[in-house]
Amino acid sequence: MAEYSLELNEDQLQLQKWIHEFGIDVIRPAAAEWDEREEFPFPIVQQAADIGLYGWEFMAEAMMNDPTGLTIVVALEELFWADAGIGMAIMGSGLAAAGIMASATPDQLMEWVPQCYGTPEKLALGAFCASEADAGSDVAGYRTRAVYDEATDEWVLNGTKAWISNGGIADIHVVVAVVDASLGSKGHASFVVPPDTPGLSQGQKYSKHGIRASHTAEVVLDDVRIPGACLLGGKEKLDERLARVREGKRGNAQAAMQTFEATRPAVGAQALGVARAAYEYALDYAKERETFGKPIMQHQSIAFMLADMATEIDAARLLVHRAAWLAKNGEFKNAEGSMAKLKAGRVATWVTERAMQILGGAGYVKDHPVERWHRDAKIHDIFEGTEQIQQLVISRAISGMRIE
Repeated sequence: MAEYSLELNEDQLQLQKWIHEFGIDVIRPAAAEWDEREEFPFPIVQQAADIGLYGWEFMAEAMMNDPTGLTIVVALEELFWADAGIGMAIMGSGLAAAGIMASATPDQLMEWVPQCYGTPEKLALGAFCASEADAGSDVAGYRTRAVYDEATDEWVLNGTKAWISNGGIADIHVVVAVVDASLGSKGHASFVVPPDTPGLSQGQKYSKHGIRASHTAEVVLDDVRIPGACLLGGKEKLDERLARVREGKRGNAQAAMQTFEATRPAVGAQALGVARAAYEYALDYAKERETFGKPIMQHQSIAFMLADMATEIDAARLLVHRAAWLAKNGEFKNAEGSMAKLKAGRVATWVTERAMQILGGAGYVKDHPVERWHRDAKIHDIFEGTEQIQQLVISRAISGMRIE
């Protein structure tokens, strides 16, 4: 167990500086264009791959080989400070990798995680397919089915997944499907759908309010047949788990929820990056913009807004870093991961709205990036568990009671 300290080490500080410079030189100059185009920014992701920022080795080093748990959240805050849409395009494959890590055998881990990224010479993408049109946080409501064909040792997948980052354009799709509907959310399993598997296609591509450079679409599964080896964890382990559940014994957390729980501090860090970008821009603007013969920063109403923004961002960061450390060193005790995501998401939406207010009319037009950050912020209150779902998780943790 790492010593409990939120002080960044030298490697983390160097990483922070490296990503910050990439953000200034490459991401920010391109952010408005890709937001307007609403297309996946392959050229930017290629540049990230060329320097080693996009790749399974980076994710392994940041997530698996860091005893403090802080490296990945430091990286994400900096990346999303540069731009949330492009940041999500660069990091979207990480959710697929996390979905694999949550359930895979060691051999599956080594086989499939690198294929979520490819190489700088031949980029690949991963997609984690959990949510459905009528079932997001309600994981018990999933309808996508996986049926085992014993004669061919294949699984047959049918259904439609919704709101999927990299959905349909990914090389590797990690799909959460129902294998025993009678067991509710405990009757689910995760599967890898390899590249070019017949029957998998992209459905509707969503035109979004924010993070528009990130590709989000439906994934349609029509009699998708995959080898038995593509069941993450293997059939023997699945059969044992289902048998325990049928006997009324406590089983492991559902596959999708394991993935979301592991990534909540990371989502909080993403929100922090957006909030910090808006705060810094508003602060600089307030020092330069003059009204009534002096910078607006010298008006108490503006100065106090910025003081509150700085305080809220620091408070959220402390929660995110604590949650990231706990996730690596002893697990959450009182839903600290949900606390971090809840607070950071709220702070991002509030800070970007205040930044727009400080800029006034200038903040409402695309001449300034604040309006884009305001649009990008809101998703952090919604995806990977809405604000209300985080409150539900927290209230159950602190009370030990079933809150509905």
